[in-house]
Amino acid sequence: MTDLLIIGAGPGGYKTALHAAKHGLKVTIFEAAHVGGTCLNVGCIPTKTYVHSTSFAEAIERQPQVVEQLRGGIETLLSHPNITLVREKAKFVDAHTIETSSGELWKGANIIIATGSDSKLIPVPGIDSSNVVDSTGLLQLDTLPKRLCIIGAGVIGMEFASVFNRFGSEVTVIEFLKECLPALDSDIAKRLRKQMEKQGVTFYMGAGVKGLTPSPSPMGEGRLTVTFEQKGKELSVEADVVLMATGRKPRTEGLNLEALGITLERNGAIPVDEHFRVLCDGGKESLPLRGGLEGSLFAIGDVNGRQMLAHAAEYQGHHVVNRILGIEDHIRFDVMPAAIFTMPEAACVGPSEDQLKEQGTPYECHKSFYRANGKALAMNETEGMVKLCTEPGEGRILSAHIFGAHAADLVQEVTAYITLGATLRQLRETVHIHPTLSEVLIEVN
Repeated sequence: MTDLLIIGAGPGGYKTALHAAKHGLKVTIFEAAHVGGTCLNVGCIPTKTYVHSTSFAEAIERQPQVVEQLRGGIETLLSHPNITLVREKAKFVDAHTIETSSGELWKGANIIIATGSDSKLIPVPGIDSSNVVDSTGLLQLDTLPKRLCIIGAGVIGMEFASVFNRFGSEVTVIEFLKECLPALDSDIAKRLRKQMEKQGVTFYMGAGVKGLTPSPSPMGEGRLTVTFEQKGKELSVEADVVLMATGRKPRTEGLNLEALGITLERNGAIPVDEHFRVLCDGGKESLPLRGGLEGSLFAIGDVNGRQMLAHAAEYQGHHVVNRILGIEDHIRFDVMPAAIFTMPEAACVGPSEDQLKEQGTPYECHKSFYRANGKALAMNETEGMVKLCTEPGEGRILSAHIFGAHAADLVQEVTAYITLGATLRQLRETVHIHPTLSEVLIEVN
């Protein structure tokens, strides 16, 4: 019997395998596709390669090079003597037994499901057109679309809107909600959207897509007409390519979870407790062990629907291994930073001002602007804003929502302060190098 079986070799799976192996556990990890998961192969890394390329041609040339180099690094890491990589699909026989696609059975004291997620598409007429792609399909294009319509103004939609606008596509974004990036502070989100509008991206907010049909215009051969409703009016735009950026859904198909008595949550996620142990009986009880064996079944990352971020999967897996080993940790999953790599980029950690108001949480809001920062002026990156929310009286820092150059790096600094329970005064009394963008944090009023 193996100490730990892991289904899925994405960021959650392979990082967890390495952490377990370094602590002496024997690990078997199952992956039918490429190691690295969605993030490395068709998600975070390819997208960031596009963000940091100067043209579409450069992007499609660099993307496979970057991915292959990183994938090779992961393959090397998984050659650890305590890790066995099985390149097959896996499904459950029972809570301690996995069967591969070749029929081989594997038993493990503990099993972690780390299968990630898939693109979620909205059910509208015309969705099956060859002109409609998800993020994976968009990254496989070898020709820059003249007109790109993006349905959805979440992280994926906004990043691709920024990138393809910069490459020279005519970009239109259609979003059902009244503002983009709902996890971001609405003030910050609006400023970012307005900046992207200045760069040439067209937004239709509060708009519901009705259907996609071939363009009726002789000049629009090969294009799609996207019809949508906004404020009671029916409108339409033409596009060579339509990107469906309407979220992601947990990947559970083919795992045979029904054999374990697991009922998925409404969003399709596997229910887990605070330590990511799988629950059954409608999400009320931990999955019962069978055959008198010790151990547990866990689900980490996108598949449990808690926090659909690569780094969340990694730290959830780290915590699970620590639980198996009896090691206490103090990872704060309530302090989870996130970034949107538009130009300028945006990032956040902790609740937005809107959420604090809804919760009735007492707070103070502190703001500063990039245009007053010497480094920002020198970089010609004066478009940006910082919003810190704290307990009243400049008490503990509750959140940071930022847009502007290197917003992700600035939020990462604030994440450390929030994790340690620090106050705004302690942040201000920390010496910051001059001139740096990080000085915008201590310049908040």
